[in-house]
Amino acid sequence: MPESASVRSMPAPPTLISEDEIRARVASLAAEIDAAYAGKDQLVLIGVLKGSFIFLADLARRLTIPHRVEFIAVSSYGDRESEHADSVRLLMDVRHAIDSEHVLLVEDIVDTGHTLAYLKRLLGARSPASLRTCTLLHKPDRTEQVVDLDFLGFTIPDVWVVGYGLDYAERYRTLPYIGELPPEMR
Repeated sequence: MPESASVRSMPAPPTLISEDEIRARVASLAAEIDAAYAGKDQLVLIGVLKGSFIFLADLARRLTIPHRVEFIAVSSYGDRESEHADSVRLLMDVRHAIDSEHVLLVEDIVDTGHTLAYLKRLLGARSPASLRTCTLLHKPDRTEQVVDLDFLGFTIPDVWVVGYGLDYAERYRTLPYIGELPPEMR
């Protein structure tokens, strides 16, 4: 059964951030990014799969500056709750070199900070002209590794969220809003 059909058959999680709030914040983030990179030849947006794909698509469509899109995928050993810096591994790398390029790493959520710290070290070692971060969501209460967030959509409490690219066991990813997934729905 396609995911969208399975999402419709499951109860909808309560809304934490509405579709309208997301749309407005993505538009303002795009304006901030356009201003920050004004006059640059090109910006490389690197989306972290799978969670960032919807956010990245919406953000890229709103940008007016020249840009190209790349993807990278990482995984952590073990479960998501016990992610540590040494447990992050690269699953898929970008396809083109980024040396001397202006790079914006686009994440869906920054939780502990270990994944983003790993990606910043990995990509920073490739000599980009600049390397900044943009994340839709940040859970400061879960921070273990402090990482600068240059562009931030929303700060949220320490709750399990789904929708707008974020999932629980590959479900709820295509919801048009960010929902809080209560324990009884997991």
